Amino acid sequence: MRVGSTTDGLTPISSASRQLGATWHQWVSLILVAVAALCADQLTKAIVTTRLDLGDEVHVIGPFSIHHVTNSGIAFGLFARATPIVILLTSIAVAWMLYFFARSGSRHPVLPVALGLVIGGSVSNLIDRVRLGHVTDFIDLKYWPAFNLADSFIVVGVAALLLALIAADRKWSDQRALLSRPHGQSPRL
Repeated sequence: MRVGSTTDGLTPISSASRQLGATWHQWVSLILVAVAALCADQLTKAIVTTRLDLGDEVHVIGPFSIHHVTNSGIAFGLFARATPIVILLTSIAVAWMLYFFARSGSRHPVLPVALGLVIGGSVSNLIDRVRLGHVTDFIDLKYWPAFNLADSFIVVGVAALLLALIAADRKWSDQRALLSRPHGQSPRL
């Protein structure tokens, strides 16, 4: 009888020991989240570019402003002159995430949403880089470089993945500790 597993909930497993990859329900969930993230980001960027000239800023509240700027690099303007490389690396990353999901989607319920956010945000920024050579950033908090919804979706998706990984690792460690306890001994609280 198999009691535990030597892998956590997010680690891909070999096809020999894999019961199921992502189900069609999970694929639908991933696609819906990714398309929603992509559409929300593209819509907000279109609103900003049609309502504000480049460099214009509208104060909203406290340190928050809508500030129309562009970024041809990645986070914090890094690699601003390497747009073709950024496009290639982003395409590879999205392909890898889809492959990972195909193999591991059924292993953890957070994967469709978390990867959907990361993929949707990545593809939206990728579309801008291919089409325009830059992304439009507009969320300005004064103490942080301006960013867009796609960037937010990527950060939230990665954070959800990390939290799920930590929770899965903790659960696996707790199960391993429970199984290694001598028979009849109760757990300490």
